[in-house]
Amino acid sequence: MSRELPKQYDPASVEEEIYSRWISRKAFAASPDDREERYVIMMPLPNVTGALHMGHAMDNVMQDLLTRWHRMRGDNTLWMAGTDHAGIATQAVVEKRLLELEGKTRHDIGREKLVERIWEWKDQYQKRIVSQQQSMGCSCDWDRQRFTMDSVCERAVRRTFFNMFSDGLIYRGNRLVNWDCHLQTAVSDDEIYHEKVAGHFWHIRYPVIDPQPGEPEFVTVATTRPETMLGDTAVACHPDPGGSLDELLARTRENLAEAADRDREGIEEQLAGLEARRESHLPTLQKLTEMASAGRMVMLPLLDRPIPLVCDEWAKPELGSGCVKITPAHDPNDYEVWGRHKDEIDIINILETDGSLAKSAGSYAGLDRYEARKKVVADLDELGLLEAVEEREVEVGHSDRSKTPAEPFLSRQWFVLMGDTPDGVVCGRGTAREFRTPGLAQAAIDAVEGDWKSASGRKLVFHPDAVRYGSTYVNWLAEKRDWCISRQLWWGHQIPIWSVEVEAADLSSRVDQLGALLGRDDVCVRVGSAGGSSQLLTAGADTDAISGKFDEETLELMVCPLGDEGGAELQAELGELGFERAPDVLDTWFSSGIWPHSTLGWPDPATARVEDGQSPLGSIDGNEDCLSYYYPGSCLVTGRDIISLWVARMALMGLYNIGDLPFTDVFIHATILDGKGERMSKSKGNGIDPVDIIERYGADAMRYVVCELQTGMQDIRLPVQAISPFSGNTVDLAAAKHGSSIFTYICPESGKEFDVLGTMEDVPAAKLVSDRFEVGRNFCNKLLNAARFALMNLEGVSFEPRELEDLAVEDRWLLSRLALAIEAVDEQLESYSPAAAISLAREFFWSELCDWYLEFIKPRMRGAEKAPLARQVLAVALDQVLRLLHPFVPFITEFLWERLGEEAPERGIGDRLGVPELLVHAPWPQAATGWRDQDLEKRFELLQEIIRAIRDIRSKNEIPLADKLPVRIRADESRREQLEPLADLLVHMGVLESLEIAGDVERTADSAVAVVRDVDIYIPGAIDMEKERARLLKQRDQLSGRVEGAKKKLANENFVSKASPDVVERERERLIELEAELDKVEANLCSLD
Repeated sequence: MSRELPKQYDPASVEEEIYSRWISRKAFAASPDDREERYVIMMPLPNVTGALHMGHAMDNVMQDLLTRWHRMRGDNTLWMAGTDHAGIATQAVVEKRLLELEGKTRHDIGREKLVERIWEWKDQYQKRIVSQQQSMGCSCDWDRQRFTMDSVCERAVRRTFFNMFSDGLIYRGNRLVNWDCHLQTAVSDDEIYHEKVAGHFWHIRYPVIDPQPGEPEFVTVATTRPETMLGDTAVACHPDPGGSLDELLARTRENLAEAADRDREGIEEQLAGLEARRESHLPTLQKLTEMASAGRMVMLPLLDRPIPLVCDEWAKPELGSGCVKITPAHDPNDYEVWGRHKDEIDIINILETDGSLAKSAGSYAGLDRYEARKKVVADLDELGLLEAVEEREVEVGHSDRSKTPAEPFLSRQWFVLMGDTPDGVVCGRGTAREFRTPGLAQAAIDAVEGDWKSASGRKLVFHPDAVRYGSTYVNWLAEKRDWCISRQLWWGHQIPIWSVEVEAADLSSRVDQLGALLGRDDVCVRVGSAGGSSQLLTAGADTDAISGKFDEETLELMVCPLGDEGGAELQAELGELGFERAPDVLDTWFSSGIWPHSTLGWPDPATARVEDGQSPLGSIDGNEDCLSYYYPGSCLVTGRDIISLWVARMALMGLYNIGDLPFTDVFIHATILDGKGERMSKSKGNGIDPVDIIERYGADAMRYVVCELQTGMQDIRLPVQAISPFSGNTVDLAAAKHGSSIFTYICPESGKEFDVLGTMEDVPAAKLVSDRFEVGRNFCNKLLNAARFALMNLEGVSFEPRELEDLAVEDRWLLSRLALAIEAVDEQLESYSPAAAISLAREFFWSELCDWYLEFIKPRMRGAEKAPLARQVLAVALDQVLRLLHPFVPFITEFLWERLGEEAPERGIGDRLGVPELLVHAPWPQAATGWRDQDLEKRFELLQEIIRAIRDIRSKNEIPLADKLPVRIRADESRREQLEPLADLLVHMGVLESLEIAGDVERTADSAVAVVRDVDIYIPGAIDMEKERARLLKQRDQLSGRVEGAKKKLANENFVSKASPDVVERERERLIELEAELDKVEANLCSLD
């Protein structure tokens, strides 16, 4: 052989060179051609906020596995790479650095300068992210890489917004949103997480105005946020407190009647409490209901503002005082109450965007919300209106971006209408896929549920559990909550609306000023109200009639240009008319939602402006453009946490813009946790950088373990160790002691402190790793050494067309097992079961090829006559193993492929195999017709069991491996015919001096005995007689127990009647085999006597 392989695999010396070769050869490039079969994966966009972690590694490895597999299957395969601008997260990171390093805020440097800083950050971290992905072996088409704010994606965002605005699906209105006071922006419900914190229930008395005899002087309400009382506009009581309590009592009595004994005591206590409450509270609650119906008022303490009592079922008679304060501008439930009582109660916002109190809070204006809380409580106490204070754990919503408590906040925001509309929504307008749906959310729901299919016959299916993950998707969409798409940030796609407030009476004259704009196809003009309703304005529209539809004195005139062509001139014209551009930017998920088609050049690939050196998106050489060819795509690989944030939005945006789904399969992979079961995160100090794993173990070792761990829906625990900067040894963080903070630990050897975040200047940083990846490194070494042995024995190998009957029996067995492995690996990858797939591939390589076949052929390799055929089959076996393993461990297989090509440039059995220079382009293994031979496999299975039994006897009796053994096998004629053609293999593998197979073989008293099915194996002179008797007695007892168990099972009428006939028949066959084996053991015991 030309170059001998090393004995130890060194990934550092291989991986960079291999990847550079792939890149230089454009091995991952994808372009439309005449192939019908295509496979498209759109990468879940990593945020340009920083480096990737092991969760990204899981995501990327799963995508690369599927991409490489389909590429090798011959599909036209595109894995679209890219990064997300991640508006809130990225701006927050850069603002934090600006404050830490320069002591400045964004307002100190202005919008333009801050955006410049963020672009610099993006360029730096995008390069780092791509470097990490390439070190993992990601085979994306890097010449098509997109960024959600590049010119291609920006144009698609503008067109989508324009279309939705024109269709009346985007509106601006006052709505209750989640507000991040730290970042001063709205955040979505899906970006809120809840944590329990130590808090209080404050019980506050609201004086009744002019109480009449028999009426209470106060109404008591409870709150966890007493400062919000300054925005109260009502107190609610139940419209039928007696009926509500009686209904609850009846349900509780029913529960008690049906309860198990262990639950009765708790339910009895609930029942007693409700009965007592009915006696103590109901008269007062009924009186308050009467007062509310009569329009009575209470006085809001501290601000002395009269507010009404209202009847609403949100008040629960069984809880607290039975009454609740209503603060519509700062509580989502109270907001709904306001929606039901708009004619009776007001809505008052008491917060500024920074969390301080507004002028509407009276004397508390200007105070921070938490300072205001303390002062409100103190003032109430001083007035004698603080009835009680309870210490409670309170669940508080936090912004996932800033990790600070979020506030429900009444704000004027931009929304996408998700619910059904009277006339429905046209999807895929102007395309062959056009269809009408009741609403955007319903269109996305129909993609998963019901009989609806897209124009191309597609539905959306989740893996590995269609029901569980499909329910997550549908349940979120079914709420049909309008999507808040505006964010009060500077980084992102600025909302393309220019607007001006106009008096309703002046609408006609202001519209006339717009002149020719109203007749342009690339400009949309609407007039709207603060409530969110709007009307499209076209040339010649009756503005007086339109303004009459709005019951408001002030309206908003809004202009949305389609694009930036002539933008400066148009903006100047609008500016002269008093129009101002909306300062907000779009929610990141808006641009991410159109990622599957924006990246392909929608709405017009031919005119999409790609960057220098990038692949064009339009038609080339008469082939289809990228959008027509690659959309709809195939599969999305992602985590379950963004099913609603991203998967649902891509589905509805793809349906709206294109009329078809962006993909048909959604593969939800497991979540990676640390050794304590906590989700990995850099901010927690338990997040592992994949590059640290790669540097220590190699990319393939990491990929191997990640694939092996992806067994289904169960989350993955990775024990985390730190490499001590002092000793260089690993420290288990689950057992290590913390240092001065939760992000520092003490090195047990040196006693010194190290930092796992790398943010403390005076404390040395430690890299985080996991010894779980040692398994992957061992596998790579095993593969290297198996290939090393094979290549050492391939010198002089050549290809000669062979028929199956020309092959040795062990060759045919190996090819049969290879055919089964190929079929099984394909089946598991089709069902998104990477762990099962790699297990099957490993089993063939490790067990059947290495442990058995390589040993089988050693005698043939020493003979000039038999060696050429053995070499030819071995070369094919190694070829097929490398192909089979390549999607899982691409670097080492590509490395070995090159060496195999040097030794065996031509290889095959009946026909030559396609052998491209790069394994990444090699066809996926396909078993030749006739390779599979199940009867032969059964014979070899028996042979292997006999060899293991002989080895077991040798081991138990401490017989040296060098000592050749005489072996006698008693078998009937059928077994003899199965075994005799394999006799040479048995002699070689068992290290035998002689072998006799017959039906009348006798056992000598000193023979060691093994029973394999209905075959007796005797090894004369091998045993200590007493030890053998004890072993056989133990085996007899075990078999007797199994026989009795099988008999009882078959005697059980329930089993025989309920189990399937196949199961019952298998159990009967098993009993027959066990009884035969027991008879053999009994006979062997008798022979000892």
